[in-house]
Amino acid sequence: MIRVGVSGAAGHMGALVAAAVAAAPDLDLVAGYDPNGAGQTVAGVTVGGDPDLLASADVVVEFTHPGVVMENLAHWRRLGRHSVVGTSGFDAARLAALREAWGAAPPNCLVVPNFSIGAVLMMRFAAAAAPHFAAAEIVELHHDRKADAPSGTALATAAGMAAGGGRAEREVESVEALPGSRGGAASGVQIHSVRLPGLLAHQEVILGSAGETLTIRHDTTDRAAFLPGVLLAIRRVRALPDPVTVGLEAVLD
Repeated sequence: MIRVGVSGAAGHMGALVAAAVAAAPDLDLVAGYDPNGAGQTVAGVTVGGDPDLLASADVVVEFTHPGVVMENLAHWRRLGRHSVVGTSGFDAARLAALREAWGAAPPNCLVVPNFSIGAVLMMRFAAAAAPHFAAAEIVELHHDRKADAPSGTALATAAGMAAGGGRAEREVESVEALPGSRGGAASGVQIHSVRLPGLLAHQEVILGSAGETLTIRHDTTDRAAFLPGVLLAIRRVRALPDPVTVGLEAVLD
């Protein structure tokens, strides 16, 4: 039985994760931490505002806010807790800072840009296609309460495409009459972020060469799609070979 604590337990995803953990026969929900929801009952556990409540867990699942995630992870590291991170905002600089702060010894920390199995496959397909096209752009679409832009999924997709041999062989002659209309570049790929009510989490990768384009799109219409990946990460984070690992694919393979 794996003892699990949830950080951000009173949030949308935190509450769903807590309920999924409580329902899993091999997992034991032992604590919930959320300063903004202290006193609430989530999945049979009273949420507290003291991070030391999670000292009783084997694995902490972190679904909070980019502004507090690094401080929280430092606390879980001091407690010696394995951590599964679903909080967004981990670009290359933040990942480098996390690796330096976390150190080279256990416990393990798994940072997952997207827990959806379909999204992981979308990223794999984009990386495989990238070297066969002259250039690519990413359009990511999320709900209007998302804390950051671009999404962690978009940044991870761009990095994977660059690592897979993606190119940017084109001449863009457009002049931005409106600053920002061409989006922002990450790993040589332009990323465009859409934020609207009615959306949840969506992304399309558009690849182009002379005479053809290829579009790879993934849509998440219910947060329940993330839960199988979260539970898999909880079960396997302790066995990872490196103290800091990025991506759900590390526990899928």
